[in-house]
Amino acid sequence: MKVLSWMIRNVYATRLKLIMFRTSTIKPLSSISTSSNQTADDDDDEMKRIMLILAKRPWILGCQNGYNVYRNQFNVVQILNYLFEESLDANLALYFFKWSECCAASKHTVWTVCRMVHILVSGNLNHRAVDLLLRLVRNHSEEETCSLLLEVLYGTHSERRVLETVCSMLVDQYIKEGMVNVALNVTYEMKHLNIFPSGGVCNTLLRALLESNQVDFAWDFLEVMRTRGLGLNSSIISLFIHKYCSEGDLGSGFKLLVEMKKYGIQPDVVSYTIVIHSLCKMSYLKEATTLLFKMTQLGISPDSVLISSVIDGHCQLRQTAAAIKILKIFRPPLNIFLYNSFTSKLCTDGNMFEASELFLEMSEFGLLPDCVCYSTIIGGYCKVKDMNRAFLYFGRMLKSGITPSATTYTLLIDAYCKSGDIEMAEDMFQAMLSEGLPPDIVTYNTLMDGFGRKGHLQKVFGVLDMMNSSNVSPDVVTYNTLIHSLATRGFANEAKQIMFELIKRGFSLDVAAFTNVIDGFSKKGNFEEVFFVWFCMSEHEVKPDVVTCSALLNGYCKKRQMEQANVLFRKMLDIGLHPDLILYNTLIRGFCNVGSIDDACNLICMMVENGILPNNITHRALVLGFGKKRVRNPFLVAALKLQEILLRYGIHADFDEYLIPESCTH
Repeated sequence: MKVLSWMIRNVYATRLKLIMFRTSTIKPLSSISTSSNQTADDDDDEMKRIMLILAKRPWILGCQNGYNVYRNQFNVVQILNYLFEESLDANLALYFFKWSECCAASKHTVWTVCRMVHILVSGNLNHRAVDLLLRLVRNHSEEETCSLLLEVLYGTHSERRVLETVCSMLVDQYIKEGMVNVALNVTYEMKHLNIFPSGGVCNTLLRALLESNQVDFAWDFLEVMRTRGLGLNSSIISLFIHKYCSEGDLGSGFKLLVEMKKYGIQPDVVSYTIVIHSLCKMSYLKEATTLLFKMTQLGISPDSVLISSVIDGHCQLRQTAAAIKILKIFRPPLNIFLYNSFTSKLCTDGNMFEASELFLEMSEFGLLPDCVCYSTIIGGYCKVKDMNRAFLYFGRMLKSGITPSATTYTLLIDAYCKSGDIEMAEDMFQAMLSEGLPPDIVTYNTLMDGFGRKGHLQKVFGVLDMMNSSNVSPDVVTYNTLIHSLATRGFANEAKQIMFELIKRGFSLDVAAFTNVIDGFSKKGNFEEVFFVWFCMSEHEVKPDVVTCSALLNGYCKKRQMEQANVLFRKMLDIGLHPDLILYNTLIRGFCNVGSIDDACNLICMMVENGILPNNITHRALVLGFGKKRVRNPFLVAALKLQEILLRYGIHADFDEYLIPESCTH
């Protein structure tokens, strides 16, 4: 018997080595391949171990052809089981699994792969099992084949514990591959086998359902989890709260926070943080602050990030006193975010002296300003048109080794465009590109608007070409800027053509786009086109605003068609639009231009009654009207008339207010 066993081992080893030589050029499965630096000696050692184990069961070799033993699914599974049972080494079984696939020159059957998965999990090689499961998942993405796959996994299992782990891993792989509905169906199929995924996988599935907007399915699955005895906790409920709040449904999110006790769950800091952060984003600072104090009363300590978020919200709404009060009560550790919140508020108010002092204090406390801090202070100086200071902080930023962001460059580009220094704006744009920072839609729109203000139409279209080549999709602001640039330069027809082309392509244009085209035609006195665009605007359910009406009124006034202008003005009042100072002055000047001083004065009275005071432009309009009437010293008469009207309403105005030189009003 010993001689026979020795002969079998030698013959079998010879055949195995021959097969290994013949198949050495076959590439193993990449997902489960052995290390590239594995030596031939290691292969020999593994083969020797396999030979020694298989030699104990010579019936396995009872086939005349040594190749055929591996083609038989049943025999391969038998060998895998025997190798693992004898060695308790899942790696050894895996080695034979890969080797046999190479020898057969064909892939293993689903049955064989499933059995190998069970062996790997039993041998604590879950990461290898995941690779094989991923292969199965990608080949069985249809619901029908998923059920069959689950049946095979069940049929090839030997331990209940291992089966539960494998099934959980299977569901997890379906989720990771984006097949959320398939994962859910597999989970329900598992119920029939009295198996259910682990708590971690269930949470992952819940999160995936919510992220794919299947809230109802998520609630149904949550109920199934409860019936299976999986304990719910605040983390699970927080997933639903986050979903509602992220979609702006704060009511449902807050209601769920309050009702968590119905599930026997005490809200934790994460639950409260989600709701409070959402309230801050929606500018409900009073409610956010109340909830912050509520959670502290319940013994839940907010972290510094949450406190900073509430303080920042108050700063954004210019509620400095409330922000400082919260800072004094909770005393969170000072951080860059807190400093930047107060700096941002000061910059918004234009108080750059205190903003720069606070910026300096931050550095003195050892807090190094980051890109956001520098961008905030730079944006503040850009807002007050102090470009020298803005560029000074930009230089400090670079010296500190902080890379400016696209936002930083955009702030500077916008400031230079608005100040009329379009060349400097172009230089900043080129510097941004040189730094390898891809401009976003805001940057492109800002530069395009700057070129449009200067009337550089060719460069406006050049920016549009750059956007297309950079795969940045134009938005409504982009097209409004393009239309506005064309209309203001007298190309009203071209602006209209672009507008209608966009409508034809399914773009939803806002009132600004229509207003720009209306303004272009109004300035030309082409009221036929104006009313055509106006009708198109109504057809697309876009309501005109005060600026739209002002554009048309301006056209009527220039053409001295005051009767039509007055009719439009009354219709505008009827639909609830509230005229602004610019619109009133446009109409007043129109009436004065045709010598209708009484109508002009009636409009001034209406303006004052609505809380809008006349300015020097109103005064100049009256000067024009009294000049038309050949009144002596129309400048003085107009000023006295304004004073008379204001005194009727108990308003005492300084006569000098209406004597401001025209150059100072722009």
